[in-house]
Amino acid sequence: MTGDTSAITAREITKRYGNTVAVDGLNLDVPTGVVYGFLGPNGAGKTTTMRILTGLIEPTSGDGFVDGIDCSDRGDLVDHIGLLPEEPPLYRELTGREQLHFAADLRGVPWERVEDRALDIADSLDLQADLDRRIDGYSKGMKQKTAFIQAVQHDPGVVFLDEPTSGLDPRAAKTLRELIVELASGDTTVFLSTHILPVVEEIADRVGVLYDGRLVSEGSPGGLAAAADEDGEADLEDAFLELTAEPERAWQ
Repeated sequence: MTGDTSAITAREITKRYGNTVAVDGLNLDVPTGVVYGFLGPNGAGKTTTMRILTGLIEPTSGDGFVDGIDCSDRGDLVDHIGLLPEEPPLYRELTGREQLHFAADLRGVPWERVEDRALDIADSLDLQADLDRRIDGYSKGMKQKTAFIQAVQHDPGVVFLDEPTSGLDPRAAKTLRELIVELASGDTTVFLSTHILPVVEEIADRVGVLYDGRLVSEGSPGGLAAAADEDGEADLEDAFLELTAEPERAWQ
């Protein structure tokens, strides 16, 4: 079974933990080569959705496809995706360079194939001079940079980023935003989850808002803002707050 032409497809994905519904009948169609901002308050189901789409957990029901691969086929899926989770998977006893080697080895990708790309990104993020230091001596920002590089060095078709600018200083955060836009311009699809709404407003082509496990609105950042305020004075933050307010979301 294969997905459609979208880079990411979800069809009625539901995930239950006992009596708790973490994701409730989610449908998504994310085109190739876009930055898709995936927003929602804490507990909305964003992380669960990302874990399903990256094959880390199975949905209770429904189907997901990423880069044409069924998300249940983890063995095949890993070659097509990159993942930067909120807590980066790094080995503190390794150097940054050894970590990147290890990440390539895990995918069965020769280091020589990804070395130039990895080092170019490290240079852009001012990390290259620290690659031979042990990770246990890295700052949070340096760890974040290393985790980003290992998520994209193999040139995946789809990249999932959870709070990618966490721990970065303003200069590094700006560079990372530019790298994300560059990825999308090269036909990589970026699925971006963050609480920093100005970042999404700046770089996302499309935005989905999740609330109580359901997609309550979707559109361009400007389109969501315009729907929140006909006078044109609202921004994405205003739209987000209105969409996720109780007891009603009148304009969803």
